[in-house]
Amino acid sequence: MTYILMGVSGSGKTSVGILLAKSLSIPFYDADDYHNCSSIQKMKKGVALNDSDRIPWLKLLSSKIIDWNLKGDSVLACSALKEKYRNLLSKNNKVAFIFLDGSYDLIYERLAKRKNHFFRKKMLEEQFTILEKPIDCITIPINQSVENICLMISSNLKKQNK
Repeated sequence: MTYILMGVSGSGKTSVGILLAKSLSIPFYDADDYHNCSSIQKMKKGVALNDSDRIPWLKLLSSKIIDWNLKGDSVLACSALKEKYRNLLSKNNKVAFIFLDGSYDLIYERLAKRKNHFFRKKMLEEQFTILEKPIDCITIPINQSVENICLMISSNLKKQNK
């Protein structure tokens, strides 16, 4: 099973993912590490990615999930903003989505504090515009510590596995 932590940039996917994977003793992967050079350059210029940028990246991630699942459980941090993106990631894969949910103001405040990060306000606005909040997954409010978020996720996973 691959546990996919999803949400807009700044929602804590990587921080939560690293801690969650450590607490579960499973590997952590960050979807951002799999963007191609042209997508990275586009984002560095402050231009949001579109579907034609994202689909090949999501297909690559889907194939990686197949490989990771063969080795056991893992955690993946991936925005997965639209339902069709989540469908692509989950096609023929055993995944569980965990939505890190927070307000625009909270997330913008977090991003403003980041140093040496290319993400810009316009890109965050775009992500909130295209975000299709998932209905049938674990949803965790992010207005709390990373440790509490991980505890809530672990508790929900235990309930689901009973």
